[in-house]
Amino acid sequence: MTVQPPPEIAVPLVPLEGVDDVGLVRNHVSAGTPVRVVGGVVAAVDDVPAGHKVAVRAIAEGARVRKYGEVIGIALRDIVPGAHVHLHNLGVGSQNLGPATAPAGPSVWTPPATPTRDHFLGYRRPDGRAATRNYFAVLPTVNCSSTVARMIAQAANAQIKAEGLDGVIALTHDLGCGMAEGTAGDDILRRTLRGYAGHANLAGAVVVSLGCEINQPEHVLGDGPAVETLSIQDLGGTAATVNAALDTLRAMASRLAGMRREPIPVSELTLGLQCGGSDAYSGLTANPTLGVAADLLVAAGGKVILGETPEIYGAEHILRARAATPAVGRRIDDLIAWWQAYTANNDAELDNNPSKGNRDGGITTIWEKSLGAVLKGGTSPLNDVVAYADQVTAKGLTFMDTPGYDPVSATGMVAGGANLLAFTTGRGSVFGARPTPSLKISTTTRLFEHMRADMDFDAGPAMSRDDQIRHGILLFEALVDMASGTPSKSEALGFGTEEIVPWRMGAVV
Repeated sequence: MTVQPPPEIAVPLVPLEGVDDVGLVRNHVSAGTPVRVVGGVVAAVDDVPAGHKVAVRAIAEGARVRKYGEVIGIALRDIVPGAHVHLHNLGVGSQNLGPATAPAGPSVWTPPATPTRDHFLGYRRPDGRAATRNYFAVLPTVNCSSTVARMIAQAANAQIKAEGLDGVIALTHDLGCGMAEGTAGDDILRRTLRGYAGHANLAGAVVVSLGCEINQPEHVLGDGPAVETLSIQDLGGTAATVNAALDTLRAMASRLAGMRREPIPVSELTLGLQCGGSDAYSGLTANPTLGVAADLLVAAGGKVILGETPEIYGAEHILRARAATPAVGRRIDDLIAWWQAYTANNDAELDNNPSKGNRDGGITTIWEKSLGAVLKGGTSPLNDVVAYADQVTAKGLTFMDTPGYDPVSATGMVAGGANLLAFTTGRGSVFGARPTPSLKISTTTRLFEHMRADMDFDAGPAMSRDDQIRHGILLFEALVDMASGTPSKSEALGFGTEEIVPWRMGAVV
C-alpha cells in the first residue's frame, strides 16, 4: 500500500513559523487526513475545502489569529491544531484593533525589479495628455436621457466609421435628479461625470440632457475633448435628438483624420487597481503579482491608484507606515473613522463587506480580505490620498476613497484619470470598462482555464516571492501591451457600458 504524503499547507507570503496560526490547504482535505502543522503532522479535524484555512497550532478562545503575520480575526472558541478555521470559530464582531502600528518602511524605496518597457503606443491629445483608447462618448446628465443616449450610440456605431476610432459608447447611469443640490451625493455625481466627459480616452463627447433635471449640462462639462450638449426637450423629442447627435458625431469623426498611435513614455500611464470575487488565493498569487507590476509602473514614473476603503480596514496600519508624510498617514485614519461611522449609521458594519463568494472561497473576515487586498498596491511609498473621483495628480501611489463595490470603485478611478485598469479575481468576475480598458487576472490556473474567454492573465503559478516578481514583470508587459491597443478579453466581449456606476449617496427626494 502506497502512503500518500500529507497535503501541503501554503502559509501566506513567506513561511512565518512561530507567527502565523493558520495555513491554507491547496486541495480539499477530508476529516482524518494527515496535514502538516507546526511541530509535526496531525489528522484534519474537519472536512476542509480547497483554499480554506487550517489551524497549525492550538488557538485559545479570544486570542488574535494571525495570517500574513498580521491579525485576521479573533478566535470565537478554542481551536485545536488541524481544525478548519472559518466563520464558525473566527470573527471580528465589535472588536477594534485600534491604531495598530507597522514597522516604518525604508527611507529609500527599492522596486522589486527594473521596468522592462519605457514606452507604449498611445494617442497624444491636443492638450498634451496621453490616451490608451480613442472613443466618442454619449453621456446623459440624468437617467431620463439614458435610453436616448443608448439609441444614439447604437445608431452611431452602425453609421459612423473613422480610422482609429474604437467606437461610440453610451455612459449611462441612474442618477441626475431627485437629489438635493449642494449635497455630498450631488457633488460626487457632478465630479464623476466631469471626469468622464473630460477623460483623455475620449476624442469627443456629446452630453445629452432631458432639459428639466437638477443635474444640468453645465455641471458636467469639464476640461478635455470637444464636448457638445443637446437637450431632448429643446430639440423636440427623441428622434430629433438622435439625428442631431449623429450630425455632431459625424463632424467629430471628420476631425480624426491622421490621428495615429505614437510612442509615449509609460510614465504617462495611470493604472487603477481593482479586485473582485476574491478568494483565499487573491492574497497569495494575483494581488502580490499585481503589486509587483504596480511597483514597476511607479519605478517608471507612472501613477497607480489603490482604492476600496472598506477593504483596507484591518490593514490600514500597513498603508500608514508607507505614507510619504504624516499628513497622508492621518488621512488614511480619517477615512477609516468616516467609514466606521457611515456603516454604523446605515445599520451595517465593515465586516459585512466580504461576500458569499469571498467566504465560499476561504476568506472569513474583512481584516483577512483587506490584508490580501492591499498587496495590489505593491511596496512603494503612499504619496497622496484623494476623494472619490478626484483627479489624481501625484506621481507614484495614490489612495482614492471608494466603496468596495467594484463597479462603483472603478468608476471613481476612471473619473479620476485612470487610463488603464487591472482587476484580480478568484471566483471569476466578468467586469469590463470603457473608455478605460480592464485586464483581468486570475488567482488560480484552474480559474484561468475554466473562464479562459474572460481572463487575460494567469497568476496562479505565482506562489513564491520569486514567482510573483517573475509573473509581475510579465503582467507589467501585458498592461503596456493593452495600453498600446491590444484588446482585453472584456473589450472583445463588449463589456464596459453598463459598468459606469457613480457612488450613490444621500436621500432620493
